[in-house]
Amino acid sequence: MAPSLPKIDAKGRPRAWKADEVRRDTTWIQRLTSSQAEGFTVALKHAKEINKPLLEMTQEDYPLPDDSRRALEQAIETTQSRWGMCLVKGFPTDEWTEAEMRLAYWGMSLYMGVARTQNQASEVINDVRDTGGSYKVKGGRGYNTNAGLDFHQDSADVVALLCRRTAKSGGTSKVMSSIALREQVQEVRPDLVPVLQENSWFHSFQGAQDSSQPEFYRCPIFGDEAGFFCARANRKNAFAAQRDFPDVPRWTTQQEEALDLLDTIMPSEEFCYTMELEKGDMQLLNSFVTLHSRTPFEDYDEHDEKRHLMRLWLSIPISQPLPLQWAEYWGDVRAGSVRGGVRGGGITPEFLEYEKRQSDIMKMPFAPWNPVVRKENMAKILSAF
Repeated sequence: MAPSLPKIDAKGRPRAWKADEVRRDTTWIQRLTSSQAEGFTVALKHAKEINKPLLEMTQEDYPLPDDSRRALEQAIETTQSRWGMCLVKGFPTDEWTEAEMRLAYWGMSLYMGVARTQNQASEVINDVRDTGGSYKVKGGRGYNTNAGLDFHQDSADVVALLCRRTAKSGGTSKVMSSIALREQVQEVRPDLVPVLQENSWFHSFQGAQDSSQPEFYRCPIFGDEAGFFCARANRKNAFAAQRDFPDVPRWTTQQEEALDLLDTIMPSEEFCYTMELEKGDMQLLNSFVTLHSRTPFEDYDEHDEKRHLMRLWLSIPISQPLPLQWAEYWGDVRAGSVRGGVRGGGITPEFLEYEKRQSDIMKMPFAPWNPVVRKENMAKILSAF
């Protein structure tokens, strides 16, 4: 079934917001009707009977009623409009086992976009739960720890988190507008805006790159293309490039000042909105116009009671264009194209068949993966600094 997702016009594009504004206007929150929620369980029953591997599934294997499908389409549309985010409440996750939720969540993804791989194992659904990982170390990621996280964006047009279990305490989600962040920098330190727009920011892949790629990449922190703002901020990964790779150019004084300023603005009560994700909530964030983090958390002792969310990284058919400089990390910068993710080392023929088939179904521009910068290219890039 072809998608019915509309293009977002200029008036509907994301705009800057502050925390008080999203408290007052909750149009970014969407509550499923009982009929919509039931539709996901009915589709799940069919998918279990079909019993296909995830990467072989199509929409026909997870047949959603029209009103349930429309709920997902509306959520994706909302991420590309005023607030750059959406919170959908009411998925019947308590009725599902962990395996059933994974199957249902994957079925939902088939109506929203094309899933991207997320780690060195090239997984398309990540379990966000503490498995004893470490955060601020070489190769460290946040999703497998109980640590509080730096503000950052994920590596896809939209990051979607479906909540199965909440923590004993903590784990509060924090979101802020990167458009508002840029406006505040412009107001208090306009001299740092060009610094943040330079293509001289190096970020570590944290070991999640393909073997043909360097261990780090360039991407400006602020960008703009055809009037669409975009941001790529993750101090942990930028610091990791400085710490782990001697060839990476050292930060200038202005770059350090810029990062320090961002770290002052992002967690402030004026700009940072906090929300508690509850069981059955799906949080969807537009990675180009929001940044997010979370507080540390304490878990329950029983494994099945521990904090657990499932994460999708999605390319979507109504995404914005990106600046050409962003191709080094994102791949395809065309609006609505299949892009992003981290390649990892576990790409399979089944995944390659899936992403081409799903891009055709969603009518999205697709180009076979071919890294813009390979290992052998990076020495020449570094010589220019």
